Amino acid sequence: MNLNHVFTYPYDNDLLMRKQKSIRRELLARPNVEYMDKRIAVLCGSTVDDIKNILELFLLDAGIRPQFYQSEYNKFYEDAVFGNPELESFQPDIIIVFTSVINILNLPVLGDEDAVVGQKLQMEMERFTQVWNGLMERYPNAVIVQNNMELSYEIELGSLDAVEHYGMTRFVEALNRRFADYAMSHDNFYLHDLHGLAARIGLLKWHNRFQYYAYKLAMSYDVIPEVSLGLAKIIKGILGKNKKCLVLDLDNTLWGGIIGDDGMENIEIGHETPTAEAYTAFQQYVLKLKERGVILAVCSKNENDIAKTGFNHPDSVLHIEDFISFYANWEPKNNNLRAIAEEINIGTDSLVFIDDNPAERQLVRDTMPEVAVPEVDPVDVSSYIRAIEGAGFFEPVMISEDDRKRNESYRGNLRRKSLAETAKTYDEFLQSLGMEAEIGEFRPLYYDRIAQLTNKSNQFNLTTRRYTRADIEQVSDDERYVTLYGRLRDKFGDNGLVSVVIGEKIDDTLHIRLWLMSCRVLKRGMEQMMLDALAARAAADGCQELVGYYYKTAKNKMVADLYAAFGFEKIMQSGDDTVWRLPLGGYEKRGKYITLLERTE
Repeated sequence: MNLNHVFTYPYDNDLLMRKQKSIRRELLARPNVEYMDKRIAVLCGSTVDDIKNILELFLLDAGIRPQFYQSEYNKFYEDAVFGNPELESFQPDIIIVFTSVINILNLPVLGDEDAVVGQKLQMEMERFTQVWNGLMERYPNAVIVQNNMELSYEIELGSLDAVEHYGMTRFVEALNRRFADYAMSHDNFYLHDLHGLAARIGLLKWHNRFQYYAYKLAMSYDVIPEVSLGLAKIIKGILGKNKKCLVLDLDNTLWGGIIGDDGMENIEIGHETPTAEAYTAFQQYVLKLKERGVILAVCSKNENDIAKTGFNHPDSVLHIEDFISFYANWEPKNNNLRAIAEEINIGTDSLVFIDDNPAERQLVRDTMPEVAVPEVDPVDVSSYIRAIEGAGFFEPVMISEDDRKRNESYRGNLRRKSLAETAKTYDEFLQSLGMEAEIGEFRPLYYDRIAQLTNKSNQFNLTTRRYTRADIEQVSDDERYVTLYGRLRDKFGDNGLVSVVIGEKIDDTLHIRLWLMSCRVLKRGMEQMMLDALAARAAADGCQELVGYYYKTAKNKMVADLYAAFGFEKIMQSGDDTVWRLPLGGYEKRGKYITLLERTE
């Protein structure tokens, strides 16, 4: 079975349902895959066996290996509010509360007064709040994912159902707004938009009353893969498994026509024809992705100078400055994709490639299976947006300030690279940057970004431990731990929060449990500054030595000798994993060329 075909969007839902077991076997048999292990509890208000099984396939494909706990049928409330020894022993990392409209107990009825409807809404919200608060109290380090409510297609009042205060449609939408308000005000709580998903699929296709009566399925068997995919998108986002870069062809992808043959003035973009409007809509969508932190790049078979003229068209939404990397030449596109990843300094598994040419798509799938290459239909340009959104390559669970500034940060890196090439020495280059760093203990303002960074950074990451926001909160409040974040800026811009260290104090030793840094700032002296700050903090807390750990992965070979380079002594080795020790007596600072700033509140 070709797994690349199985997990190319749009997915063959029938194949996923029929071949669950064989697909799972092949996923687990893949060589050289380093899985992130997570314990996921599914507390259900309906039958969820197949939803859980298909969810596992999507997670395995993303490099996440789940272990599941599943509640008894419709026991989500009891497990959450009264507790369950089996669930408590399981200690979930992620809890999915899988409920739907069939689990609403206090629906309004015809003739209910406005006050009565309000009371029922409050009762329903209080019931779910008890579930969420109970889970948060029992499992403070777990992330909760809760479905909101889809509409029923059995609407007795027709259009009036959305108007009358006792209408079911109006009631469900009001409840969903309250769910959203709760999500906005509580950390580690995420909504799975079942309401939106059902609307996109269509309620008549979504609901199957016979299957509910026979099997207690809350939605039709046919839509289960879409439901599982929706949950997988959220979990991948929480765990930092989203893609980072959208690589785009140009001709018949960002505009209609061939720029080299037709010229800039004759390409289709703007509002003169339906096709031109479709390309304009796609460019508008791509620009929105960029604005929330997705890196944009071009990979096109074209003459470089001619290709760029397309963005001079007066109706072009995108401009050449929107792209961090631009490869327009006659080289094979798989070679250019590797060059793009190297230039940006990200893995090729972070790329999504959109091209109207099926031969180019197949070349990349065959030679670079780690690159996401969705199927698109050049006859229907609107399929480009559906392909990206449907697969959820870039679906966010939060949007931080650092996300919004990401393209600016990568562009600054290109300017730094250009400066480095003209400097006489590397030290001269570093000194010319005018770098300033802010280093301090974790604080709530940065909890989300810190958790995000622990789940994204792989190359400069000595132990590759993953933390949720709840984990970050816990170590921040625990006096046994030393926590440090580092921000870096220079004359080319603010890199944002780029480094994280977590150390655990045991007797007179500080054990470095996590040390990571964004690849965007490698070899600029930030690693030395973080070590200086860690040593100072450890000494102030009475520690006599630092002990560091290196656990080898497929991606972190670059830091295998980091501790040795910083003067640590190797005290243990098991295979490729090593343990290092550094006495703090007589410690000499290593940082230079970076000015340490006072922390701003």
